[in-house]
Parts: sequence; structure tokens; C-alpha cells
Amino acid sequence: MKIFILLSRFPYPLEKGDKLRAFHQVKELSKNHEIILCTLTDEKVEQSSIDILSKFCSVIEVIKLPKWKVYWNLLFQLLFTDKSLQVAYFYNSSAQKKIDNFILKYQPDHIYCQLIRVAEYVRKSKVKKTLDYMDALARGMERRVEDAPFYLKWFLKTETIRLKRYEHFIFEDFDNHVIISEQDRRLIVNVNNDNVVVVPNGVDYDTYKHKELTKEYDLIFTGNMAYPPNVDSVIYLVNNIMPLVWKEQPNIKLVIVGAQPSSKVLKLKSNRVIVTGWVEDISQYYSKSKIFVAPMQIGTGLQNKLLEAMAMKIPCITSELANNALGANHDEEILIGNSEIDYTHHIIRLMKDVNLQKEIAQKGYQFVKENYTWEGSTSVLENLITSTQ
Repeated sequence: MKIFILLSRFPYPLEKGDKLRAFHQVKELSKNHEIILCTLTDEKVEQSSIDILSKFCSVIEVIKLPKWKVYWNLLFQLLFTDKSLQVAYFYNSSAQKKIDNFILKYQPDHIYCQLIRVAEYVRKSKVKKTLDYMDALARGMERRVEDAPFYLKWFLKTETIRLKRYEHFIFEDFDNHVIISEQDRRLIVNVNNDNVVVVPNGVDYDTYKHKELTKEYDLIFTGNMAYPPNVDSVIYLVNNIMPLVWKEQPNIKLVIVGAQPSSKVLKLKSNRVIVTGWVEDISQYYSKSKIFVAPMQIGTGLQNKLLEAMAMKIPCITSELANNALGANHDEEILIGNSEIDYTHHIIRLMKDVNLQKEIAQKGYQFVKENYTWEGSTSVLENLITSTQ
């Protein structure tokens, strides 16, 4: 089968969740199908990244979105239309013509879109197609409104309304719909959201493999550190949780690992808080850390960071919000915090009990190994695509 995959970003390097998901889905689908990859980008794509994807794709088309056009379009759409800015950012008429021509040229059997950002380009196409919502964007934006500074509240509220409308509007234009978790499926605003199929992420178990290394850090948090839910989480961790932890164990060190740390994250640095920025091999930092802590307060979707940490046999502490998507059992495969006191208790408890660390870590590993593989999750997507003729 010839599958045309349309993405809002080139799926390499793997520093963002959408790129990670797309990369592994392309890799798995290419085992049985011909992949035509078409991606938008507002930044330079390195030839080395294209070479990596070329192993899995018969054709790769990269459409550059000039930044000035992007910002002009955003301003126009904000002031004169009711279109979601998530969609407006990635849409322009010249890209539309190119995508139309690519579809005409390559004659795919199926079109697969990741995120509603690019759905506008193919919603009128007569080719059978599948939309990956990935997560409930509108609900994620709505959660950000609650804690946003006053000068951003109007903007975020407006975008929330537009996203909800567009998530609903675009639904009927696609034959199939998939999403990353059951929690997110329930949050999609459509009376037919029971028809949305859950396709979770997996873990690259060759990369995220347990290694016995000397522990240099007590606690670790990972993720793209420009992403607002991650920024919110580490600020909450350092400013609200760690002072309570340090009262009992003042020498505990936290490492924050991830690309593009914002100015707010960089300000958290101290002799007990290390902020690394981009690292070549994040698995090394997992292996050198005792406990993974992710007190996610906002956002949607399945946290790849939890899957990776559990795959590497690190005991994990997270929020109920994050675990609702994951589905692990509290006090067995994971520890769940609902307050600063909860998180402090879990951290101190694990720091004092190495056997408990190992027990939670082993059960967490078994849980992700049984439930989260790229082969298994992509087979659900593949079956959906191939059954739509």
C-alpha cells in the first residue's frame, strides 16, 4: 500500500513528542508499505536527518514555510477570521498547491495526517485518510489558561474556543481518527468520539535499556524545556516541592535534561539543580539518576518521559493527570502525587529505601514492556488504514 504521510515538522531529531511519534510510526509502517513523506518546516532540515528518514521512505518532500509569511498569516487569521492559530501557523496557499500536486503525482492509496495543524491541506481530498489528533489540543490549551499571566489569558481563551470548534469541524472530513490515550479520546469535542481509536506511543527498548552506572543525580526530570507544561512542571518541582525535600535531605540533587530550556528554566539553576539543555544521549542521564519525578500539572497526551524512565528501570513519581493517560497502578508500578506533601513523602520514602526503589522500578518496567511497544501500537494504526478502502 502507498501511504502519504503529512506532518507539521520534520520527524528528526527526536526532541519533541510529535516528532518521536511520527518517526517510529513511519519506521514501523515502512516494513509493509511504501511511505511518501511530506513535511512542513519553519527551520532548516539537516541533510543528515533526511538521510535517516530515507531508509524508510521512497520519497521525502520538505516544504519550507518562510517565517515572515507565518507571522503575517497568524496576524491576519487572528484579526479577521475565526480559524485556530495552531492551523493558521502551518497553513499557506503555496504549500497547499505543492501538497495538491504531490498527491496528484504520487497517487497514494491512503493519506495519514499527524495533528489537526495539517488537516486543512487534505480535508477535501477524495483519497481515504486518517487523522491523528495525537492529544486533545483544545483541552490542553484550556488547562494553560487557568495558570496563564493576565496578559495571555484572552489570547489563550480565544485559541481554546477556536481549537474546540476546529476539532469538531474537521472530524467528518476524515475516514479514521486516532489519538494517543483513552483520556484524550474522551476530551475530543465530538458526539462521535467513541469512533476515535486509541493508538498509544511505544518505547525504543534498544535505546532505553537499563544500564548499571554510578548514580550522579538523585532526581531527574526530562523533556523539551520550551514546552509550557514541562516548564510549569519543573518550576513547581523546584519552587514548591524541593524546599520541603531539602529540609529533610539537603544534599539531594536534581537534574533537568532537555532541549531549548526557557529563561524561566535556566533561572532554576543552582548548586543543587542542574539544567543541561540538549544532550546527545539522554539515556545516560536516566542511568545516572535514582528517581524520576514529573509533577505534570497541565497538558494532555501520554508522557514519553514516563515510558522511557520506566523502560530504564527507574522508579517514577508523577501526577494523577499524567498517570490517567499511562494507566499504571499507584504504589506498585508508579507513585502518584496530588500535592507538595505527597511528592515530598514519595521522594524521601524512595531515597531512604533502596529495595523499594528496585521494586517499583521492576514493576514499572514490566508494565511498559507489556503495554507500550511501537510494533504493537503501530499495528493498530496499520490495521485501521488497510481496512479503509
